[in-house]
Amino acid sequence: MSTYPTSLRGVQWRKSQKCESGACVGVARYGEFVLVGSTSNPEAPIYKFTLDGWSEFLADVKLGDFTRSPDTARK
Repeated sequence: MSTYPTSLRGVQWRKSQKCESGACVGVARYGEFVLVGSTSNPEAPIYKFTLDGWSEFLADVKLGDFTRSPDTARK
């Protein structure tokens, strides 16, 4: 995890079309990596995934591995 280095200032971040507030998760391709960070706060930490790691993460999301159980859902 690190903050956006100067070299990332030109990176084209993508966010969901359903993001209405502007404070959303952004995803960007950076060479052989996928970056994930805050679209509203460029000083916030970013996460860097390898392409394989990103594919595995997306597959786990689609399988529901990160779905909250009713006991842990926000109230």
